[in-house]
Amino acid sequence: MTCEDCVATVTDALCAIAGVDEITVSLQRGSASIGSSNGVDAATLIDALVANGFDASIETPGARSGAAAKRHNGDGVPLRVAIIGSGSGAFACAIRAAEDGARVTLIDDADVIGGTCVNVGCVPSKIMIRAAQLAQQQRANPFDGLANHEPGIDRALLLRQQRARVDALRVAKYEMILQENPALDLVRGRARFKNDGTLIVRPCDGDEFELQADRIVIATGARPAIPPIDGLADTPYWTSTEALVADPLPRHLLVIGSSVVAVELAQAFRRLGSAVTLLARHTLLSREDPLLGKALKQAFESEGIRVLENTQAGRVEFDGDRFRLHTTAGPVEGDRLLVATGRRANTADLDLPSVGIETDAAGAIVVDERLRTSAAGVYAVGDCTTLPQFVYVAAASGTRAAINLAGGDAAIDLSAMPAVIFTDPQVATVGLTEEQARQRNIVTDSRVLELEHVPRALANFATGGFIKLVIEASSRRLVGARLIAPEGGEVIQAAALAIRNRMTVDALADQLFPYLTMAEGLKLCAQTFTRDVSQLSCCAG
Repeated sequence: MTCEDCVATVTDALCAIAGVDEITVSLQRGSASIGSSNGVDAATLIDALVANGFDASIETPGARSGAAAKRHNGDGVPLRVAIIGSGSGAFACAIRAAEDGARVTLIDDADVIGGTCVNVGCVPSKIMIRAAQLAQQQRANPFDGLANHEPGIDRALLLRQQRARVDALRVAKYEMILQENPALDLVRGRARFKNDGTLIVRPCDGDEFELQADRIVIATGARPAIPPIDGLADTPYWTSTEALVADPLPRHLLVIGSSVVAVELAQAFRRLGSAVTLLARHTLLSREDPLLGKALKQAFESEGIRVLENTQAGRVEFDGDRFRLHTTAGPVEGDRLLVATGRRANTADLDLPSVGIETDAAGAIVVDERLRTSAAGVYAVGDCTTLPQFVYVAAASGTRAAINLAGGDAAIDLSAMPAVIFTDPQVATVGLTEEQARQRNIVTDSRVLELEHVPRALANFATGGFIKLVIEASSRRLVGARLIAPEGGEVIQAAALAIRNRMTVDALADQLFPYLTMAEGLKLCAQTFTRDVSQLSCCAG
């Protein structure tokens, strides 16, 4: 069953059968519980449901009592979908496929289901970052009448609370869904391709077997990418997985990396009390607008983070107590080392060449906008693909893949995809940079508004940062936004909606924004295309 109309149809069909005294139909469980004083023949129940377009069976003793009903897939047999993985993309796909009547088998050999985000990524990192932010606000606030003091930090208690929230979310958003949805099954094991319709599954506790499916979805995620630095493999370096649960906190943390994970965790550890040195191969956020990396470096250095840009480590040593990095800027030492240099798709063990699935040089699966791979009937979603590695992209691609594998036509559109880096101030982006626009032969115009012109920032005594808007010069249509500001992630979605709806900068400037919100900065920046906002009164429209 896929909708309330199905529930009504099942109810009417079963109520019409003589001997059925009461009936409860569950859309979520895909089942009907029937009460009868005189008894009802099972075949009669099944025939009534089949006549109305459902595939039905009587559940065996020990299972829930009643008739299970599922919409036919053309020939009356539910579509068989195999999904390799159990993270956000996998579950989004599984849930939607089950809603459309498919029978779904998820395959994963991970210790816990749920993938990276809930277990070792987004959720625990944002908890840690928020705790670190509150610690920093006690240590240094901008208000004259509030005394600063060194916060008391109990790392063990912070970790206990972090783990509890992670466990609760995993149970609520993954384990309970799997338990309560009868169309979903989980096989604990590892899968590889035999052909484009058959997987060879090696269970965690049994012999290999073949699993046939009408459609296969690859959602195996990614793992930390480790650079080939001499000596690194022989040391107890951290990836983000170990860093997020580290106790005690390091005295001096060395960080190799300059993108999202590196900068988020570098600042969090500094604010929790560790000395931090960050080594960037180029500049901070080197793939973004250079203004963002420059502003973030200034914010980091103001908090005592040592940032070594254009610096590479050639060799790593560990003497049992301290790391020593031999770099192009000289030797650097610390008691812990975090390597955060990106993530690599988990595809090596799938035997993709056997079915002709194309990957890029790093092993990421090439997909089109409808999540199709180069093999018929095989889809791929999430971080194992060439799509941007964001959990909301993984979930959106999973849902769209489920629609398409059942015969639908859903494309993923990333033209207005917002992204946030959870430093403080936050870095948020959407749409095109000027360089990206130039590569598409779009002539642009742009403006940068410093936060000292945003009333909310002035009231907060936090004016470090800026908002930048990029427009197509001929149409004046907004095509990109970049900003670094406190709670910038809460602002960027308004810019994303403006880009999605093809708004001009003049239309954006004419919108009503609440006074003394950071989002008002978008309006003010839009106004700078035609006027000097420093000469406007407060909240001038």
